[in-house]
Amino acid sequence: MQGLVKVRNFGRDARSQAGTIAGTDAFAESPPVILEIADIRVQPGQGDAFAEAIQRGLATVISRAQGFQGYKVNRGVENPERFVLQIFWNTLEDHTVHFRGGPLFAEWRAIVGPFFAAPPVVEHFTLVAKSA
Repeated sequence: MQGLVKVRNFGRDARSQAGTIAGTDAFAESPPVILEIADIRVQPGQGDAFAEAIQRGLATVISRAQGFQGYKVNRGVENPERFVLQIFWNTLEDHTVHFRGGPLFAEWRAIVGPFFAAPPVVEHFTLVAKSA
């Protein structure tokens, strides 16, 4: 299966994405986007069903979340029961407070949770550098 990619254009060039450049604050015009990365392991033999479920959950639930900017989903080649989900948020709180603490989280987990072999490992990142 090909990796699923859906990322919105944030309207910033690589210089503004890269942070402070040549002594100027490149983020002054627009704040950095928060990248959530979830390393997901699904039950053996459930990779294809999970691939469908995660796409459905992203389209019907995550896309309605406050601060949601886009996503990417990749599936392991060597381990097809491993997925890496990347979600772009306006702020950390959009994910940790508004989404995780709100009603959409239960909807999301109802769709994707039954496939988990273990709880996903989730971390957040900010952009340091980007190529064009």
